[in-house]
Amino acid sequence: MNTHRFVTVTMATAMVTASLVLIGDALSAVALAEAEQTVKTPPGGVLAEPPGNAGGPIYATFEGWGPLKDGSNALLLGYFNRNKVQTVDIPIGPENSIEPGGPDYGQPTHFLTGRQYGMFAIVVPKDFGTKKLTWTIVANGQKTNVTFWMNPPYWINFFKNTANENEPPRIKFAMNGPEYIGPPREKTVATLSATVGQPLDLTAWAADQPPTRVFEATPPGGDTAAPAAGAGGRGGAGARPNNANDPPPAFIGGRVVPITPAAGGGGGAAAEGRRPRGDIQVLWRKYRGPGEVKIAEETISLENGGDAKKFLEAKTTATFSAPGTYWLRAQVNDNSGNGGGGDQCCWTSAHIIVNVK
Repeated sequence: MNTHRFVTVTMATAMVTASLVLIGDALSAVALAEAEQTVKTPPGGVLAEPPGNAGGPIYATFEGWGPLKDGSNALLLGYFNRNKVQTVDIPIGPENSIEPGGPDYGQPTHFLTGRQYGMFAIVVPKDFGTKKLTWTIVANGQKTNVTFWMNPPYWINFFKNTANENEPPRIKFAMNGPEYIGPPREKTVATLSATVGQPLDLTAWAADQPPTRVFEATPPGGDTAAPAAGAGGRGGAGARPNNANDPPPAFIGGRVVPITPAAGGGGGAAAEGRRPRGDIQVLWRKYRGPGEVKIAEETISLENGGDAKKFLEAKTTATFSAPGTYWLRAQVNDNSGNGGGGDQCCWTSAHIIVNVK
């Protein structure tokens, strides 16, 4: 009798356990399906489709924040234009605004294709605290926004990558003029005049201190060395296993999204980072303005032979199709590439105004 009771209890226990397992599996399947649905079709269809040639949204991106040399802080922002070939112009206003206190905080109105790192900085006092700002962009009828503040995990050292002690290059717009380093602290740094259809000379001087700490690509024994942790951005956490010039992912809608450069190397900052270059690159781009801007040589490569004190001249021209006020953006990269290879250090940029008649 006791044997039969034991067998009966054992069988009942097994049946209950099996039922629980089946229920658990069913619940897990439902949860997985819901998770997959969440990933595949996020609100607004953010990531439901791969980037197209045109008609897609533009996402504002918060790169991070950090201290400037005068004790203030800079909030650094960029964007991700998911259109492969469509540049978009959005004037300052309801469809391109930063609030509260805006709508104009110096953000671009001309949006290049692809991922564009650290296009501008908003300088705030040291005691800015936990105040928040929101950048809203409406492109092709699709509204996106990002809210940003001095969020501790997004702290950046703009002026030194502590992994390899790299520092940003320096740029100036007159031989004896002031030098600029790091993120754009001023909305604009110079004003020029031009005439429609006539090339305007653009000249910059750039210098760079090479990294003082160099890591071997392959250590003795032949094993591939692990990349150094990127100490410049996101609090210094997280080594990137890929090449420093590979585009880092974008953080969109609470998810990390890999950025794939356009085929053939064209368009966007990611593709720019793959082009052969010298010790220093000076890049010129339209940032604001009512008409088209044709820049004769958008990217100028320079060789300084490791001489940190040597300023090299970079010359090109810009031709404007219509009268009005334009902003041009000058950026100087070192070998870490656009966005500092994802660390947000070490590169320098500045904006200049051109009044065209």
